[in-house]
Amino acid sequence: MLAKSAPCQVAAAADPERRIFGLQFHPEVTHSAQGERILRNFVLRIAECRDDRHPGNIVDAKIRRIREQVGADGDVVMGLSGGVDSSVAAVLIHRAIGDRLHCVFVDNALLRKGEREGVEVLFRDEYHMDLHVADARRQFLDELRGGSDPEEKRRIIGRVFIDVSGERAKALRAARFLGQGTLYPDVIESVAAHGGATATIKSHHNVGGLPADLDLELVEPLRDLFEDEVRAIGRELGLPSSLVDRQPFPGPGLAVRCLGEATEERRAPLREADAIVRDEIEARGLHEMRWQ
Repeated sequence: MLAKSAPCQVAAAADPERRIFGLQFHPEVTHSAQGERILRNFVLRIAECRDDRHPGNIVDAKIRRIREQVGADGDVVMGLSGGVDSSVAAVLIHRAIGDRLHCVFVDNALLRKGEREGVEVLFRDEYHMDLHVADARRQFLDELRGGSDPEEKRRIIGRVFIDVSGERAKALRAARFLGQGTLYPDVIESVAAHGGATATIKSHHNVGGLPADLDLELVEPLRDLFEDEVRAIGRELGLPSSLVDRQPFPGPGLAVRCLGEATEERRAPLREADAIVRDEIEARGLHEMRWQ
């Protein structure tokens, strides 16, 4: 026994001779004191792994993998939300294949204030990507009418998002691949991990939600990464801090922040409140120090 706490008599244990070490707490979470040091000691000193997993190396490896998968003439269509994950994935894919990437931004009426305009300026005007904007506000709101359960709203939004993106993908007939900003936590939360008996935490529209007739191969360069790694890669790629270090925003947007039906009367003050909070935090340079 190496460590204990009031609620746990064996918080850390080891058999140094057999090089077996175990913890009964989460060193990876923000509030674990010396958590990063614990992980670093295990990886480098006990497991004797090489310290070569740096953002630049990851970027180079991901670009090579995308080029290998897509080939010299493959096109990729991708749903771009403007969030950290899809933005980093889009820039990676764009670095790999250039104008053979076709991004689709879906306006679902559930966005942050100024989100659509910001995406158009950054990705179409500055990064010169082929960006298609799908105005599906009416379609989403019609489907959500009367719904109040958060998980049901997630499922509806995920389904409609896939429908709208799928129609756009079919219109781009040259595309044989579908790009997504799926992260490893998305997979863990949406399905039972490794086929075990764990419960679904919350559904993600980009995990297991594709229609069978879409007939596109997935390109998911971030699927094996965690959020902090994705942000580090975003900085390596030169994405602005206003995007890379922004506060997380739920995929279903304002709908899941509304108690009850996601009416405009409920969405409008949420949109304004979110903008005010973000502006105040960013004006003080605190956005890099806060999680949610």
